Amino acid sequence: MRTAIILLLLFPALGALGSDGVETLLVLEPTPENPRNSEGDIEVLSDGSLCFVYTRFSGGSEDFSAAEIVARTSPDGGKSWGKERVLVPREGKFNVMSVSLLRLKSGEILLFYLIKNSWADLNLWVRRSADDLRTLSDPVRVTTLEGYHVVNNDRVVRLLSGRILVPAALHPCPDGTEATWSDAAVPLVYYSDDEGVTWKKDETDPSMLPIAGVTLQEPGLVELSDGRILMYHRTDGGSQFQSFSSDGGIRWTTPAQGPLASPLSPATIKRIPWSGDLLAVWNDHSGRHPFPAKRRTPLCVALSKDDGKTWGPSRVIESNPDGWYCYTSMTFLADRVLLSYCAGDRKVGGLNRLKVVSLSKEWLEGE
Repeated sequence: MRTAIILLLLFPALGALGSDGVETLLVLEPTPENPRNSEGDIEVLSDGSLCFVYTRFSGGSEDFSAAEIVARTSPDGGKSWGKERVLVPREGKFNVMSVSLLRLKSGEILLFYLIKNSWADLNLWVRRSADDLRTLSDPVRVTTLEGYHVVNNDRVVRLLSGRILVPAALHPCPDGTEATWSDAAVPLVYYSDDEGVTWKKDETDPSMLPIAGVTLQEPGLVELSDGRILMYHRTDGGSQFQSFSSDGGIRWTTPAQGPLASPLSPATIKRIPWSGDLLAVWNDHSGRHPFPAKRRTPLCVALSKDDGKTWGPSRVIESNPDGWYCYTSMTFLADRVLLSYCAGDRKVGGLNRLKVVSLSKEWLEGE
């Protein structure tokens, strides 16, 4: 266990959100040794304990700072957490980051993460574990094209058919330097039909020009009730844009404006297992709640009962106008959902504080 000082650092805010059914389970503050902890995912292990896997930065808090992937476990549903252990040391020229976890029907867990080498070389890799992340296989590359792929944390999905999909944003960078790197990305999907052993790209043309006047970034996926797949995109167009696939992720419609008003910030959408509704977590800038322009706050949740065509009234889980809430993971338990997300501010840096909260089933379904 950590010393008393570290324990106070990690657990000062249990229940601090102050709303029945919403409980803070973990807060990881930046330190001089680890100036940023961010972009994680949570998996339930075979013995029922929780495993939180995330990126721990050292020597800096920028996206190109050195970092490794670490894990800590909780044997009691998030009330207490063990010491960090390194799962993936620093690989590549710069770092490893942006974790997604996926448990297969075989019981294996797939650990996905990015390896960053340059402005023209950022690719997703996957390792396998048959023993609840105690040991990992050698990495296999997922993103088969060359280039700079952004894949957010907790973005890998498994369809009812068994196909595994990975949404990626491929950012053009003609000369391999920051000077020619483009904010506007081409959204692609990589897929596997053999449990993540081999990977193929969808039929999107990677040379496709971005939509005029709109910056597409950081896509996510959710399977709809009719078998189609919804891809939602972070944009600078005032909302999450969306596109659809009717053939398992091979071909996609042209992205268009969707119903979730937001700043240039990612959303996370998943299906609730106990109700079948969709749950969205994002920065709601519709005007239902006060918000400062272009800031990633407030952090809100909303339900959709019609596969994302419309959304119910959003509810706030973080409202600090100086806050910066984003890169959310979503893990469902029997009677609650766990969210992990960056919860920084101007004082500590927007991406540098990492938080885990629990939302009860009753709170989510309340008015």
